[in-house]
Amino acid sequence: MSAAASAPESASGGWIVLKFGGTSVSRRHRWDTIGRLAKRRAEETGGRVLVVVSALSGVTNELAAIADGAADAAGRVEALERRHRDFAAELGLDAEAVLGRRLAALRGLLEDPRAAARPLDWQAEVLAQGELLSSTLGVAYLQAQGLDFAWMDARDWLAALPRQPNQSEWSQRLSVTCQAQADDGWRARFAAQPGRMLLTQGFIARHADGGTAILGRGGSDTSAAYFGALLGAVRVEIWTDVPGMFSANPREVPDARLLTRLDYYEAQEIATTGAKVLHPRSIKPCRDSGVPMAILDTERPELPGTSIDGSAEPVPGVKAISRRNGIVLVSMEGIGMWQQVGFLADVFERFRRHGLSVDLIGTAETNVTVSLDPSENLVNTDVLAALSADLAEICRVKVIAPCAAITLVGRGMRSLLHKLSDVWAAFGRERVHMISQSSNDLNLTFVIDEADADGLLPELHAALIDSGAMPVAEAAVFGPRWRELEGRFRPRPVPWWHAPAMRARLRELAAAGTPRYVYHLPTVRERARQLKAVAAVDRRFYAIKANPHPAILRTVVEEGFGLECVSLAELRHVFAVLPELDPGRVLFTPSFAPRQEYAEAFALGVNVTLDNVEALQRWPEIFRGRRVWLRIDLGHGAGHHQKVVTGGKASKFGLSLARVDEFVDAARALGMVITGLHAHMGSGVDDPGHWRLMGDELAGFARRIGTVAILDIGGGLPIAYSDDEEPFDLDAWAASLAEVRAVHPAFDLVVEPGRFLVAECGVLLARATQVVEKDGVRRVGLDAGMNALVRPALYDAWHDIANLDRLDEPADAVFDVVGPICESSDVFGRRRHLPAATAPDDLMLIADAGAYGHAMASTYNLRALPAEDVIDGPAD
Repeated sequence: MSAAASAPESASGGWIVLKFGGTSVSRRHRWDTIGRLAKRRAEETGGRVLVVVSALSGVTNELAAIADGAADAAGRVEALERRHRDFAAELGLDAEAVLGRRLAALRGLLEDPRAAARPLDWQAEVLAQGELLSSTLGVAYLQAQGLDFAWMDARDWLAALPRQPNQSEWSQRLSVTCQAQADDGWRARFAAQPGRMLLTQGFIARHADGGTAILGRGGSDTSAAYFGALLGAVRVEIWTDVPGMFSANPREVPDARLLTRLDYYEAQEIATTGAKVLHPRSIKPCRDSGVPMAILDTERPELPGTSIDGSAEPVPGVKAISRRNGIVLVSMEGIGMWQQVGFLADVFERFRRHGLSVDLIGTAETNVTVSLDPSENLVNTDVLAALSADLAEICRVKVIAPCAAITLVGRGMRSLLHKLSDVWAAFGRERVHMISQSSNDLNLTFVIDEADADGLLPELHAALIDSGAMPVAEAAVFGPRWRELEGRFRPRPVPWWHAPAMRARLRELAAAGTPRYVYHLPTVRERARQLKAVAAVDRRFYAIKANPHPAILRTVVEEGFGLECVSLAELRHVFAVLPELDPGRVLFTPSFAPRQEYAEAFALGVNVTLDNVEALQRWPEIFRGRRVWLRIDLGHGAGHHQKVVTGGKASKFGLSLARVDEFVDAARALGMVITGLHAHMGSGVDDPGHWRLMGDELAGFARRIGTVAILDIGGGLPIAYSDDEEPFDLDAWAASLAEVRAVHPAFDLVVEPGRFLVAECGVLLARATQVVEKDGVRRVGLDAGMNALVRPALYDAWHDIANLDRLDEPADAVFDVVGPICESSDVFGRRRHLPAATAPDDLMLIADAGAYGHAMASTYNLRALPAEDVIDGPAD
């Protein structure tokens, strides 16, 4: 049930504070929503509601321009007056009766004797007018709807603290900190205010001199937090135009996940390092007073939002990745700084002198580099020039700008470093100026050139998920992705084994013993026909290393596929299963194979692929006069895990681009003909453009060689291993290949998928042997281990795990699912949700195990290989 639909926890009277931002108060239907939500909260809690509102969207920016002395200040005031009068009419209110006094006060500020000099107290009065206008309009409208609302002036209740150490005159008036603790007298006076529901302003407070003070950036969020802390509220709810905090900026990363539950400290880090939905200053008052917070969507109140409190169970892992632009680095270098007492004091005194707050710090024996975040500093060219001049007195100075700070936020960052190899690799391709790890172990920040950051966040976000560093399967923290909320997510089909008849059939097969693989041939046919429908592809080979079961080989051949083999044993197996198979439908693509395998492959008449010159030089008699395909390493790779990336300098596969001409010359000297070019860059690639790029690159080499008629762009098509993933977009893939055909019509296009054809057809059945608790961790042991299915141990691969005997029961408990092998990596899945009643002898199912399951199984620990069964038909 959503946070908006359910009553807040601990609801038994007391106050609920609801804050609504500028977009939430700028339309009539939004005010209707505010009224409904406030009334509902009052009814749910049996208590009272305080609504805190911002100015109408864009109004504060206009007032800021007026406060800064804009030449057209009078025109801006007239425009603001028209806008508020028009909105009053939209709300069905008499604008003069409701707003006349407020608008007169706004006009009067231009005639105020202080206006010419623009002192800070006058600027504060100008800036305050937006919230005073919106709250006056709003309470009049809500009262007209028959709601028991009363208006109050926030300045009568929020008091700015006296001047703090190192606080500038500007921040004492326009970015104040308020008192966040109240005595019983304050609360009693507040409770005496009329109305079941009260409406007040964010952003403004009372200065010690009796005038107006401004809370500064994020002021309305912070006002709500102050009120929540002062009142000891049940909860503070921040209602805005987005559903909550996300694991990344969803407009830049559509796969960003909603963060449904965070503790105060993680939320603070996420807000501080880039999330705009909640100002970081607003969290501390609630954290110190123990008041829970929530971020909710005004337009979609049924969504779960983000809950922030101190009782959230710690979940290790990266929760969010963010980007801040406009970062300025100041690098200070000098031999004289090494072991020099007071050097840093001298440096930071100069930053203080220019009113600059330092964000990140990196040090070396002869260098100190700091970053300045422009969102918290008044950084301009003149200030930087003056700072550089002062610093030049004690060191050499270099200013690096503009930069971007990419920050990973989450608990236990130090313990995650081993999972961040793909992240390190991505940054290795960029120019990294600074790496900073927080002392509280909550964030890791990389500072790079701003231009290099474009397009990087989606890549990093995906790498964090693939590596397991971002534990998106933790339903207590991670909710739906942005694309799901926007209705742009394609769910994967319900697996075949969910059908009651199939469950019964699987139980029958399991009765003969477990562990046992079961393959569903109708699923293989369906995937084969999906690929056959891609018109741009001329020939399709099934990579039998994924699963060489005879029934599967016969099925894919019947569907028109050829077979791709990588060893002589696989070749012999193919012809033993299918003795009548035309050798022309078989492709042999070995890696570092011995001499005999090439010789016998040619004798069998299959298509042979080579990927090195040395084989021609060492065994020229085997290859003389032969027709071959050449596998090229295009210099880059891709895949869901580093161990499945098969391109690039670190990969053992393929001929280096630099040696293609050498190979062609050696082949011609032996009278060989190169008829096909092949490339395979990795597995689990979900970018359709990947294969289009491969086609273009191979076509370029094919034209240079002159005898090539076939372009083999490999396989690597992914599947959705969990409900959190989308099925591979075959339509987009087909469109990208159609472009290849259109641009390069002279060549036949070949693909050789394995996993896509068979992964979803297979399940691994196992019996639960023991259910054990150890130090708070519950584990289910199976009679299958990593010897039966090695992918989780080898690739950190995800496989759904279900209790087939209790599939209709709620999966309301968390278990690690492990095997009997004497290895620490013998784990099928951690923190998996299964029925709490899971017990020994329950039949467990590991899904999507049809590819690289039995084919990679072993007898390690002398445990027997799993049995195999086939289902062909609805319930055969």
